[in-house]
Amino acid sequence: MSECTFCSIVAGDLPSTKVYEDDRTVAFMDINPASRGHSLVVPKEHSVDLLEIGADDMAACMQTAQKLAGDAKTKLGADGVNLLNCCGADAWQTVFHFHIHVIPRYRDQPAKDRLRLPWTPEAGAPEEISAAAADLTA
Repeated sequence: MSECTFCSIVAGDLPSTKVYEDDRTVAFMDINPASRGHSLVVPKEHSVDLLEIGADDMAACMQTAQKLAGDAKTKLGADGVNLLNCCGADAWQTVFHFHIHVIPRYRDQPAKDRLRLPWTPEAGAPEEISAAAADLTA
């Protein structure tokens, strides 16, 4: 997939700052980081998104993300870690090759952590929650 930015990174045709690689995944630093140490985990095999990726590649990506999350806490001193996947343009996906953002979080350190909660959590309507659950289980 020569038009896929992440496939080009996996192939070595585009530069990246790799932080991990195994037989199924590559992890590299995000060039638009939300925090210090923000990285991306991608499968070597192209999959457009969460709905297309195979189970084995998904499992491999999650294992790599878990490793990097641990490294963020032990090696970077992060207080926590967010994992984020965006599936589809309306869910903020901008590169259409499955990827997981590993975003270290730093309490009270705005110079290291620019990420803010994208919504204000508030109680949902119980009827709507039940209706959505019914639709999902139908």
